[in-house]
Amino acid sequence: MANARAAMAATLALLAAAALCCGTAAAALPRLEHPARNDGTLSLLVVGDWGRGGTHNQSLVAEQMGRVGEKLGIDFVISTGDNFYDNGLKGVHDQAFEESFTDIYTAQSLQKPWYLVLGNHDYRGDALAQLSPVLRKIDSRFICMRSFIVNAEIVDFFFVDTTPFQKKYWTHPGKHHYDWRGVAPRGKYIANLLKDLDEAMEKSTAMWKIVVGHHTMRSVSDHGDTKELLKLLLPVLKENGADFYINGHDHCLEHISSRDSPIQYFTSGGGSKAWRGVFQPNKDKLRFFYDGQGFMSLQLNQEQAQFTFYDVSGNSLYQWSSRKTGHSQPSTYLDDEE
Repeated sequence: MANARAAMAATLALLAAAALCCGTAAAALPRLEHPARNDGTLSLLVVGDWGRGGTHNQSLVAEQMGRVGEKLGIDFVISTGDNFYDNGLKGVHDQAFEESFTDIYTAQSLQKPWYLVLGNHDYRGDALAQLSPVLRKIDSRFICMRSFIVNAEIVDFFFVDTTPFQKKYWTHPGKHHYDWRGVAPRGKYIANLLKDLDEAMEKSTAMWKIVVGHHTMRSVSDHGDTKELLKLLLPVLKENGADFYINGHDHCLEHISSRDSPIQYFTSGGGSKAWRGVFQPNKDKLRFFYDGQGFMSLQLNQEQAQFTFYDVSGNSLYQWSSRKTGHSQPSTYLDDEE
């Protein structure tokens, strides 16, 4: 608990100086420190695509997150974006912030730092509002930036702003308006972001390197693969030895293994509305797919990373672990389905 409080205080101090990761990306990605436990372990939850005022089972997922969080003694929570539906926040005083976040994730175990990225729905509102320190005065857990690093000693988490990568949001927005303040022009923003990410990942000496974004890299659900990320972002991850890419966007839970690299892809986008009923296989190896609501836990130490998916009732659906020997351990299907 003392470590969590110290980490929160340090984080807020850093964020006072780097409140907005704006413009054409900084010379270096903002870096936040979140110390691991005294025994060198780390435990966290991952949820995405959630902010619906408690509807569409958001409250039920939150309740189970609280129970699992207490059991695991989590250190923090990661949100993979689409934090507020349907069109982000209207401003820093939008009641949706409390109605969809503060008033929903009330369990004591969830009163830890939340590290969040923006999703495409967040960009449809006032994107700068979610990056504002005003929200942290309302609820100090909420730590959202465009792209940043969270160092937890044994692991570096690289949070990447993936929405600007998708060209269709720029060229064919339809009825939607995207808040590109601090992002346009697209090409320069992405080039600088990739350069900053590449430099940061190359310098990282952490045992594990985990990249977090909103959009899918590989997915068999509704949105499928994101071609812009495969073309622009994936090479940086491969070059710098990323272990895992974690995302939301598709409202499901899934694990896909790359066939041409050690990278594992995890989708945790079941925080509220789900059940899309879409399945479209891709070229990589699908290990697990659940077209429903839920969330994911991740437990780490120097040698092992263990992922577990849970459904809206808190049932363990699937568990998979990887060891730092260069060889992944066999998948374990807790529901006995192959």
